[in-house]
Amino acid sequence: MTSTTKDIPTKYRFSFGPWNISEGADPFGPDVRQAFPHEEKFALYQPLGFDGVQFHDDDVVPDLDGQSPAQMLAQAAQVKSMLANQGLVPEFVAPRLWFSPHTIDGAYTANAEEDRAYAWDRTKKSIDIARALDCKAIVLWLAREGSYARESKNAREAYIRLHDTVNAMLDYDREIEIWIEPKPNEPTDQAYVPTIGHAIALAYASSDPARVKGLIETAHALLAGLDPSDEMAFALAHDKLGSVHLNDQNGLKYDQDKNFGASNLRTAFNQVRVLEEAGYGSKGEFIGLDVKTFRTQQGCPVTAHLKNSRAIFLHLVEKVRTWNRDLERQCIAARDYEELELQVLRHLMGVGGVG
Repeated sequence: MTSTTKDIPTKYRFSFGPWNISEGADPFGPDVRQAFPHEEKFALYQPLGFDGVQFHDDDVVPDLDGQSPAQMLAQAAQVKSMLANQGLVPEFVAPRLWFSPHTIDGAYTANAEEDRAYAWDRTKKSIDIARALDCKAIVLWLAREGSYARESKNAREAYIRLHDTVNAMLDYDREIEIWIEPKPNEPTDQAYVPTIGHAIALAYASSDPARVKGLIETAHALLAGLDPSDEMAFALAHDKLGSVHLNDQNGLKYDQDKNFGASNLRTAFNQVRVLEEAGYGSKGEFIGLDVKTFRTQQGCPVTAHLKNSRAIFLHLVEKVRTWNRDLERQCIAARDYEELELQVLRHLMGVGGVG
């Protein structure tokens, strides 16, 4: 008997960020949807099947740079209460280091000392906000840590600065974990720490490697020309996969954040397969969905992209759990990868095995 998605006894927990319920703006035209109040988004999580919230620091404390320490902590306490009232937990807090005038040329790797000082001060505030939320994970998306002209920065010195920053964060708070989210480009032309291998090397070089891990986003791996499932497997082999951002990407272009599995269902299947086989989620790790709806989508609030991506993930969990492992072993033993590929495709299409 074939089970349905709702029958799967899954251990997975799901998360997304408030930015994933977008306001319908882009650089090429007017807004297509009205803004939805940020604080009202929390009430949408559990009805959609999510109980983890991803945060930037200023998602918790708007106008963070203009707030005193006392105001910052008071606002974080309010958000903590909002989450508790909705039965939600914070998954991580990420310092937003790409909108300030101080971070146009980078943050930790900026050429100007005053800009690097700003980045460090903002990072300490992010850690303080995370702890005020009872959250111990800090995500570093190194958005502007790179260059448009290679000669504009000393790359060796930049990597030393990143290493020193990670160690300073570990020293600042002895309990936090740092999850590095690699991306090869955008908004910079070429970014530092572009792959999970770079992130894990940085973790091992840190003063406390056990507290430095990676966060892998499907689209970011594809933009680097890599297979996301292999990137996940590499991190899992080192017990350094802090979280995932599942989505999809149609080729080597801007970061699209398409619905999970929307462009390449087989690539999505293999990501789920790697996570399942490694027991990901058994220690409470989240399945993060970093997806955006089409700009043409109407309504307020717009949430179908989140619901649909979660449903696709759970459907692929079922596909992984019902995959014929005996047939797989036979094909591998015979080194008949043509047959193996055919059977995978038939399984994904729901047409059954070949007799």
